[in-house]
Amino acid sequence: MINRKIKFLILISFFNILLINDILGSEKDYFLTLKYNRVKVRQGPSFEYPVKFIYKKKYLPIKIIDNKDNFRKITDLKNNNGWIHVSQLSKKKSAINIHNLSIIFKKPNIYSQPMAKLEKGKIVIVKKCKEDWCKIITNDYKGWIFKNYLWGNF
Repeated sequence: MINRKIKFLILISFFNILLINDILGSEKDYFLTLKYNRVKVRQGPSFEYPVKFIYKKKYLPIKIIDNKDNFRKITDLKNNNGWIHVSQLSKKKSAINIHNLSIIFKKPNIYSQPMAKLEKGKIVIVKKCKEDWCKIITNDYKGWIFKNYLWGNF
């Protein structure tokens, strides 16, 4: 009887460990932004690896998919990937508009004043988000946009 209980507890513990690892594993992907206008992306997690390509856009949002020491493996909206040193990354919140001619509204509802149309691919700074909306800043405008129209850190 006791032997059965011990086997049952071991089995339950095993499944709990698998479940926790699965949950934690799914949360490892997160977004950061580029800190500078020129950031080198390397083929591997060290300065010894050659440069694969160079980003030339400050605040570009990138998804972190792995890490090793002081390097982060990243992927971008177009599925380009590589390794970036942590000193080149920022926690500033930004996103890319993925919808053609998204409307920026003065307030977070479709009945408020439309302020501008935002082209697909435009990078915006995200100030805060509420439910389905995010308050953003571009070079020329400040307003609200549908959260579904954005890819990035918000």
